[in-house]
Amino acid sequence: MVHLFAAARAAAGRELVSVAPGTLAEVLDAVALGCPGFAGVRPRCSVLVEGVAAHDEAMPVPAGARVDVLPPFAGG
Repeated sequence: MVHLFAAARAAAGRELVSVAPGTLAEVLDAVALGCPGFAGVRPRCSVLVEGVAAHDEAMPVPAGARVDVLPPFAGG
């Protein structure tokens, strides 16, 4: 399950998106496919997989993993 926060949530129009497992790139691509507005904020977002920062979009995201998408926040 992909959890979207702040501007990512606003752009996608929803807080939660259910997608199939795959690489992180495939998971985020699936979110963008289902929520086209997300594509515009995606490059600025940080991503956590099971609470750990994910910097490699080739990493696998197993079924049932929690993915958090966090855009930059103003004010720290």
